[in-house]
Amino acid sequence: MSTSDTHRTHGIDDSVLAELTRLRESIDNIDAAVVHMLAERFKCTQQVGLLKARHHLPPADPAREARQIARLRQLAETAHLDPAFAEKLLNFIIAEVIRHHERIAVEPDTTDTPTNRTHNTPDTPPGAPRP
Repeated sequence: MSTSDTHRTHGIDDSVLAELTRLRESIDNIDAAVVHMLAERFKCTQQVGLLKARHHLPPADPAREARQIARLRQLAETAHLDPAFAEKLLNFIIAEVIRHHERIAVEPDTTDTPTNRTHNTPDTPPGAPRP
């Protein structure tokens, strides 16, 4: 615990701190799961982008995007999550996927090889799906 943590927690009951720590550990685990799920999602959308590029399909599919937004808004309502938040999150993800698909479409090599699936460009962090 750092000095600043000691100052902020001074006088707080140990049971409250223990509960706070437990909840934060759960949040950290959920965050890790979200990152891993997004990585898996982008692996799938990478394959979609390669398929679209090979068959000269457009990077975006507005009809599918609209269906997905409606579907996620309904799921959010069922899960007691703000549907507007869920829509914003999905729109952010969709925009990133489309950006990746646009880049794939202009790359000279759109073959589906293990090297191409894991290649990182300078602006892509290691372990991230190739845009």
